[in-house]
Amino acid sequence: MRKFLFVISLMIGSIGKMNAQDIVVSKLRSETERTIKKEADTTKWTWKRGGLLSANISQGSLSNWAAGGDNFSMAMSSYANYYVYHLHNRHSWDNNLDFNFGFVQTSSFGGRKNDDRLDLLSKYGYKIDSAKWYLSGLFNLRTQLFDGYTYSGSSSAFASTLFAPAYILLSAGFDYKPNSAVSLFISPLTARWVIVANQFLASQGKYGVDSGKTSIGELGAYVSANYNNTIGKNITYKGRLDLFSNYKHNPQNINVYMTNLFSFRINRYFSATYSLDLIYDDNIKLFGENKDSPALQMKSLIGIGFLMPIKPVRT
Repeated sequence: MRKFLFVISLMIGSIGKMNAQDIVVSKLRSETERTIKKEADTTKWTWKRGGLLSANISQGSLSNWAAGGDNFSMAMSSYANYYVYHLHNRHSWDNNLDFNFGFVQTSSFGGRKNDDRLDLLSKYGYKIDSAKWYLSGLFNLRTQLFDGYTYSGSSSAFASTLFAPAYILLSAGFDYKPNSAVSLFISPLTARWVIVANQFLASQGKYGVDSGKTSIGELGAYVSANYNNTIGKNITYKGRLDLFSNYKHNPQNINVYMTNLFSFRINRYFSATYSLDLIYDDNIKLFGENKDSPALQMKSLIGIGFLMPIKPVRT
């Protein structure tokens, strides 16, 4: 009888140990198979740096082509952007540098540039309440790097170069930032300078600067709207619209400067891009039959090529 009870107790103990082991194994399995949830990034940053590099190239050639055309053509367009943002407590400081350059080579007309723009923007803001409004100051410099020419048939005329023209804005106003993608800067007091540093162009009175002078100062109202966001799957848009009215001369004639850049990502390093720039300045009277009238300037470029974002760094 004692032996029988001893065997029964051993069997019960073994079953208990097996159940305990099963519970431990089940808990381990559930822990290893559990989905890990990523916590939201709440790290506060003071400095943020990043940018974008883009280059597009297209080439065409013809041989015994009855419809006609250039035997050889090649076009290259490039875009570089770098930004540095500062955010700390109520202080905000945005710095942005854009550079565009394009070049076309054809067998009929040779080589010529079709894009050249350098744009530096720096904006400081101090948040004035708990909402989205900042008391801000803005500095903007816009010019080009290389000589530019206007073409008529086989002839060409020197039209622009570094700091001829250049546009400098110094502005005080209010900046509305409802989110990270949108910014609306409004200024009732803006100083604007148009510079023509090249003596040959200055002697002709180009870009609204009186003949013989190298600069002109204007005072007016200024509005700048910026939008930078992903608008669809693998589609990003970056746009800017600047409006300026000169208090001292024809304030009803609004100067317009607008840039649009669409990027359609193909894979990690390749994408299709489309850019559209619009400019209207009543003082730039280079158009019309007599080359003495203002007009809406438009530049449109389409390309497929290399696109590499510069990974943002936060410190």
